[in-house]
Amino acid sequence: MGVIVLGKVTRKSVLLGLIDLCLINLSLYGALWLRFEGAIPRESLTLWLPYFILASIIRLVFFAVFGLYNRLWRYASIGELVSIFGAVVLGTITIGGLGYLFDMTRPLPLSILFLDLLLSTFFIGGSRIGWRLIQERQVSFKRSRLGKPILIYGAGDAGVLVAKEYRNHYGHEVHIVGFIDDDIEKQKLRVLGIPVLGDRSSLARIVKKFDVKEVVIAMPSVAGRVIRDIVDICQKHRIKTKILPGMYDLIEGNVTVSKIREVEVEDLLSREPVRLDIEGISGYLRDNVVMVTGGGGSIGSELCRQIAKYEPRELLIFDVCENNTYEIELELRSSFPNLKLFPYVKSVQDWQAVEQIFAKHRPKVVFHAAAHKHVPLMEVNPEEAVKNNVLGTYNVARAASKYDAERFVLISTDKAVNPTSVMGATKRVAEMVIQYFNTISDTKYVAVRFGNVLGSRGSVIPLFRKQIKEGGPVTVTHRDMIRYFMTIPEAVQLVIQAGALAEGGELFILDMGEQVRIWELAETLIRLSGLVPGEDIEIIETGPRDGEKLYEEILTEEEGITSTKHERIFVARPTLHHALVLEQVFKDFAQGNLPRNQEETVVFLNKFLPEFKIVRHTGQASGLEEVAIASEG
Repeated sequence: MGVIVLGKVTRKSVLLGLIDLCLINLSLYGALWLRFEGAIPRESLTLWLPYFILASIIRLVFFAVFGLYNRLWRYASIGELVSIFGAVVLGTITIGGLGYLFDMTRPLPLSILFLDLLLSTFFIGGSRIGWRLIQERQVSFKRSRLGKPILIYGAGDAGVLVAKEYRNHYGHEVHIVGFIDDDIEKQKLRVLGIPVLGDRSSLARIVKKFDVKEVVIAMPSVAGRVIRDIVDICQKHRIKTKILPGMYDLIEGNVTVSKIREVEVEDLLSREPVRLDIEGISGYLRDNVVMVTGGGGSIGSELCRQIAKYEPRELLIFDVCENNTYEIELELRSSFPNLKLFPYVKSVQDWQAVEQIFAKHRPKVVFHAAAHKHVPLMEVNPEEAVKNNVLGTYNVARAASKYDAERFVLISTDKAVNPTSVMGATKRVAEMVIQYFNTISDTKYVAVRFGNVLGSRGSVIPLFRKQIKEGGPVTVTHRDMIRYFMTIPEAVQLVIQAGALAEGGELFILDMGEQVRIWELAETLIRLSGLVPGEDIEIIETGPRDGEKLYEEILTEEEGITSTKHERIFVARPTLHHALVLEQVFKDFAQGNLPRNQEETVVFLNKFLPEFKIVRHTGQASGLEEVAIASEG
């Protein structure tokens, strides 16, 4: 039990000492009164007067040593009561021992010492707890009259943490009117003295009755549809909605007021947490050399973060962008100081650079995330899409085979299905490349296909946020455009899980949930900013961009789909990979023969996708104008 150094004497500590002095003597007198059943002999009081003086001095000294005058009793808890009990017990032992040691005229009977110990603990502890209750009652009164009314969704551990944080941080500035919780067993209970007022279905009634100004969602794993329901109700009543950070912060005990944030669109689209086969994933990542190409990008950097948790022997970051590489390197060295990390600023288009790294480290697992992904930009620069997405994939796949990698996972896209864009077409050819290598190599090559990820660089969410911040308008290419969306962590978790399922040659399809209307997504973002779509911020239709489709597909007509051991990962039946054509293309690559312009790019892509043509839009939402750039002959 630690001894606390005495602090400076304050008026408050002196007042507490005087109160304790009265309580100490009251306890000893009460012990005598109980011992003699209310009839204390007068001569006994005179003989035992030295004990009253001795008890007062000794107990006050022990109380001071145990820091009972240096604490904020407004926050008294079990720890403070343990300190009080320890000080009282040691004081009692000292009082009794000194009485016998100095052979006082009439030592106190053990029964009186024991009764004094109990009464002292009760009176001293009760005074502190009473002080806390008085303080809380005053603060509660101020909160109820002056504080901002707040409602917490979730009366479990997370909700309790939030309530404590708000009380400790804001004091009487906030008034927690109650909890709501869908657990029927918690209805009409009190948590921290705060009532559970009902379930989600009664939210509208409760916020109106108590004039609630803010609702805090304190359930880290709650489904997106539940969050949407709560946000919709709150927006109708012009109430702010906030949310607790992720489950990791809750487990680590890092929940603070500063981390309770506004609800974001990612929360509304979130689904049940991904169930991972930790043992299977650890089996192929732990103690292996793992390489991530495009490791500084949105998907690649998240791959690096999650892979690092599985303790690979080495983690190789391979990215052409030095700034991205620097940022993820800095983050990983801080978060995983024992990780052997090797950042390389190199291009997958450079065979010698790729081979050099493979020869040096001989990675056993390769995640190939390096790619050009921006659809309109690749329409203007189609030859660059071929260099990065096809040649780059070929170089890394070839090196993986040559240097005996065990697994190769290609990050693909739903835009590779019936592609209408150069980006989608080059990713489809990249899938064919790895399927080809799977037939000639002992390495297990697989591709993972999924849709858009929320918040990635250049995606629609950051663009909408920027436009809203600037006062609008928010631009949507077509009112009927729909897309699949996943959060980056969700997509990456499933990609890593797919790697554990790999047998070789699979084209994995991730369950992306329901498609989302981009127009409705824009409206939601505006509302989350506390504004009204069409009034505060205008949404305008600009017409589809080159290469865009109104909706995305996940399978071609030829590809069937079967389930896997994971309920959110499926396998498509691969289509023909044009082996002879690919072998000729590889020879062309070796000789430096690559498309140099738009026409040559279409000729190249038509070797694999005869129906592919570059689509040009008029820029009007009402119609499309196709400009087919066909191969000659």
